[in-house]
Amino acid sequence: MTEPAPSPSPGPLLRVQDITKTFGGVRALRGVSFDLLAGQTYHLLGENGSGKSTLIKIISGAQPPDSGTIEVRGRRYQALDPLRALEAGIETVYQDLSLFPNLSVAENVALTAQLVAQQGRLARPLSWRALREVAGVALARVRLPTTRAFLDTPVETLPIAVRQLIAIARGIVSQASLVIMDEPTAALTQREVENLLGIIGTLQQEGVSVLFVSHKLDEVFRIGGQVIVLRDGQKVAQGPLSEFTPQSVAFQMTGKTLDDTRYRTAAPGQEALLEVRGLGRRGAFEDVSFTLHRGEVLGITGLLDSGRNELAHALSGVHPADQGEIVLDGQPARLRTPRDGIRLGLGYVPEDRLAEGLFLDKPIRENIMVSVLRRLTRGPRLDYPQATADTTKLAKDLQVATPDVMLPVASLSGGNQQKVMVARWLAIGPKVLILHGPTAGVDVGSKDALYRIVQRLAADGLGVLLISDDLPELLMNADRIGVMRRGRLSRISPVESLTEAGLSAELLDVGPSTPRPVGGHA
Repeated sequence: MTEPAPSPSPGPLLRVQDITKTFGGVRALRGVSFDLLAGQTYHLLGENGSGKSTLIKIISGAQPPDSGTIEVRGRRYQALDPLRALEAGIETVYQDLSLFPNLSVAENVALTAQLVAQQGRLARPLSWRALREVAGVALARVRLPTTRAFLDTPVETLPIAVRQLIAIARGIVSQASLVIMDEPTAALTQREVENLLGIIGTLQQEGVSVLFVSHKLDEVFRIGGQVIVLRDGQKVAQGPLSEFTPQSVAFQMTGKTLDDTRYRTAAPGQEALLEVRGLGRRGAFEDVSFTLHRGEVLGITGLLDSGRNELAHALSGVHPADQGEIVLDGQPARLRTPRDGIRLGLGYVPEDRLAEGLFLDKPIRENIMVSVLRRLTRGPRLDYPQATADTTKLAKDLQVATPDVMLPVASLSGGNQQKVMVARWLAIGPKVLILHGPTAGVDVGSKDALYRIVQRLAADGLGVLLISDDLPELLMNADRIGVMRRGRLSRISPVESLTEAGLSAELLDVGPSTPRPVGGHA
C-alpha cells in the first residue's frame, strides 16, 4: 500500500522510521529510524545478529516490517516488495550474492533490469544481443571481461570473487538511486577491493547513495562518509566517520572494549608436523614447499589468481595435486579426496561456508557430526545420544551461542556458523587445521572469539595453516607468513619482520622485492 507524501523540500532520498520486526518472539529490530541523503555513502555496522540483514531485507522489499514506514523521495510505503523497490531505484547486492548458478554471466547481470523495465515480465522474444550489450557495460564498470565467451559462461563455474563482482555489476546495471552492498568485499582480494572502492567513488559522484555493510573497519574508514551502528536490533550511534575511531565504532557495535594487540604470544614448537615438498597442480600452482611445525600458526596470503585457493584445495584433498609430495607427522600422505584428509587428521574449514560447508536447514548437531559419522555408527544405526553429547561439548567449548544443538544451523549468526565449521573438524581429532578465509563475513566480536580459539588450538599442539587475504588477521595471529604470487610461494618470513604495507606491496607486485628461496624449512 502506497501513500503519496510529497515534500516541499528535496528532503532525504530514503527515510526509515520506527521500523520493528519480530521473528518467533525475538525482536530483530526495535524502532530503527534514520535518513539517507542523495549522493552520500553510509556504513551500516553491527555484530552478526544485530539486525543489519533484516533491515536490508525490509528496505529492499524482501521482507515486510511489523510496523514503521519507509519513504523514498517523499513517497511513503508501509512495505515494499522487490519489484517496487527496484522501481524506486533501490538495488541490493546481498551477502549470499543471490545469483542464478545455472544461468550465464550476461543473464545474471542484465535480466533484473529487463524485469523492471517490463514491470516484472521478460520480453518476448528475448533479445540476447540487447542482454549482452547491457551486461557488457556493467561488467566493464567493475573491470570484468566483456568478451562473448565470458558473457556466456555459467556463473557456477566461476570463482567466488568473480561471482561477487558479477553481483555488484548487476546491482549497478540500472539507474539506481541507492545501492545497498552487503559484505561486498568478503570474497575479494586487495586488488578487487581497490577496484570496488573506485566504483563507490564514481557512484557517489553520479549522485547515487551507497549503503555499505562491512565488518572490515579499515575499509570503512578508507571509504569515509556516515556511519549507522546497530546493536541488539536498535540504532545506538549515527554520525560522520570523522567523529569516530575504529576502537569507538567497535565499542558501539559490541558494548565492550576489544583488545587490538597481537593475539599470537606463544612460541611454536620445532618439530615438523606437515612438510610440503615441490607440490603443484598443472595450470594452478607449482613447486610449493614449506614446513608447518607442531603448535605453529603459518599464514599464507595471495591475490585471487595467485594459486592460494588452489593450494588450499590440494592440501585438503578437494582438488588433489599432481606433483610433489606431502608428509604428515613423518609419514607420506596421499590426499586424493577429502575423506583421505579426515583419515589422516587434516581438517579443512572452506572459504565459503554457505556454498561449500554448511547444511543450512539441518541441525547444528548434524553439521558438526557429519565428519565422524562412521565413528558414531552402531551397526545399522547412528548413536544419536552420543552424537548429541559430543556436539554439545564441542559447541560449549567453542562458545557457539545456541540454546539447543538441534536448532538448524541457519538460525545462527555468521560468527557462530563459522564456529560450527571449526567444531566439525575438531570432532575428528585433527593434527593440522587448515582455515581458509576463516573470518569472511564475521563481525569484530566474533573475530575476536575465533582468533582466541585459533591460538588455543595452536597452544594445544595443533598445526594451523591460516590462508587469508586479511593482512591484519595474519599479522595478529601467525608466526610466519608466506606470499603466493603467480602460482608460486615466493616468500615465507617471520611475522616480526613484516608490515602490512610491505605485504600489500608484495601482493600487488609493487616496488622492489628481494628474491628469496621458496619454502621455509628453518
